Amino acid sequence: AQASAGRACAMWGKNSANVTDTTAISVHGTNPQNLVEKILRSKIYNHAYWKEHCFGLTAESLVDKAMELDTVGGTFGGIREPSHFIQLTLKMLQIQPEKEIVLEFIKNEDYKYVRALGAFYLRLTGRPAEVFQYLEPLYNDYRKLRRRLASGEYCLVHVDELANESRGGRRIHGSQPALEGTRTPLSSTVFRCVALSSYPSSSRGALNGLHDTVSRPDVGVFPADE
Repeated sequence: AQASAGRACAMWGKNSANVTDTTAISVHGTNPQNLVEKILRSKIYNHAYWKEHCFGLTAESLVDKAMELDTVGGTFGGIREPSHFIQLTLKMLQIQPEKEIVLEFIKNEDYKYVRALGAFYLRLTGRPAEVFQYLEPLYNDYRKLRRRLASGEYCLVHVDELANESRGGRRIHGSQPALEGTRTPLSSTVFRCVALSSYPSSSRGALNGLHDTVSRPDVGVFPADE
């Protein structure tokens, strides 16, 4: 057990407020926090919101912070300030909540931004089959969300629009989704994935990435269902 703990510490680094939980498993073959680009991670680590509101958060207490969200988006303004939304996403990658907690975020119909946060986290970490299975209900959610554009301005989007906007394979909030693969009969019909985008080129959503994929059992943070 000590040897295992040592390997985890060596993998994720020394103990600090910004280091991935030593019990976390790799996602798509890398440290979960690496799904957010290094330059954006650095900005988040130095942001007052991260230091004052994200320090010490657990999977349970993070829900309270998620309930306070009032926008989706990545970075904005001339200095590319990280939004609270992307900072809480990084916190989830750092502490790696259990699958059941993430799914409760996605199923939350009372707090739409909690749902959006859970959906984005799953989009970054889940297998293609999981993304399709658990985010499909978003197509029936017509509530409005505020999206923070890179310019700093806002636009309104609907949750179902978030699930239909743009294509996959693009950068998403400073991160690159790893859901790529060879097309299969399933993916060539209705097997599509949903992601969040911070790009201002469209007045539609922050969930970016309907694209054909193939289920890859070797990647993803969630163990395969029995």
